[in-house]
Amino acid sequence: MSGANQKMRVILAQPRGFCAGVERAVEIVELAIRKYGPPVYVRHEIVHNKRVVEKLRSIGARFVDELDEIPDGAITVFSAHGVAQKVADDAGLRDLPVIDATCPLVAKVHREGQRYAEQGYDVILIGHEGHPEVEGTRGRIPGGVHLVSSVDDVDRLRVRDPAKVSYITQTTLSVDDTRVIIDKLKQRFPQVAGPDVRDICYATQNRQQAVHLLAQHVGVILVVGSPNSSNSNRLREIAAEMGIPSYLIDTAEDIDPAWFTDIDAVGVTAGASAPEELVQEVLTRLGQIAPVAIENLEGVEENVRFKLPEMLWDVAGSPYGRMGRPQAREGERNTAAASAE
Repeated sequence: MSGANQKMRVILAQPRGFCAGVERAVEIVELAIRKYGPPVYVRHEIVHNKRVVEKLRSIGARFVDELDEIPDGAITVFSAHGVAQKVADDAGLRDLPVIDATCPLVAKVHREGQRYAEQGYDVILIGHEGHPEVEGTRGRIPGGVHLVSSVDDVDRLRVRDPAKVSYITQTTLSVDDTRVIIDKLKQRFPQVAGPDVRDICYATQNRQQAVHLLAQHVGVILVVGSPNSSNSNRLREIAAEMGIPSYLIDTAEDIDPAWFTDIDAVGVTAGASAPEELVQEVLTRLGQIAPVAIENLEGVEENVRFKLPEMLWDVAGSPYGRMGRPQAREGERNTAAASAE
């Protein structure tokens, strides 16, 4: 800070934190435990956030890497990232009672890829190797996909017919980086079919746009999110690419007061899998470092809602659970997202 008695401005991005797919996935696990009793087994982390996973574990969720770690007959939840068809088939062969918490927008990408494959297209998946969503999407498309993570990967592609090429994308990518890759695909394959950047989910796009705006008003940006959260990492990278020092923090304890030397305004945002309570803890920690004045940046108001699996409607009290039914004033992008279910 530039003055000993001057308050440090803390500007909050809007929107930030939980998206509709994460809200839905977390509520699915909570409702499953309430309805069937613990333990409920979840294949992979339900979402990529340590606090969320620890809270669910404390009420009876057990997180496993593979189905063979799940006892016969145990309630099984697939994470928000989706699973390969073989995983779903293996669960069926074991007659495991499955509740699918795959984000509806991820499932929409699966359907797009399947449709292209059925029409004889080579399918290119723009995404990051090893991410659970990418592994799930790859395993849902007959004949497999070509995984592309960079412009250089496009140059190395070998396809059956350059006139029959399509692409889909991971939902949590950088919009700007993905657009560059898509432009390269269009240069190499002029007839390529694909959704432009529409596969990147509404929440990812909204949060990235908010960081672009936030970076114009602050000297440093804190992104609340776990290190394994793809969308949180993209937010930090976007701020850094704009020349703003930016830090990905799992909790308020990760904050280093030295980051704010000669800084008058701090920006705070959160990835789509980070709960608001973590943001509030960050604000408390900042207030311990220096007096703060908290401001909210204007941004997109999200109103997306996804239905819960029907088997949980009774315990949830409604198809939409605690999020409630979407309002009629929904914007075009939000309406499109909600229709994915």
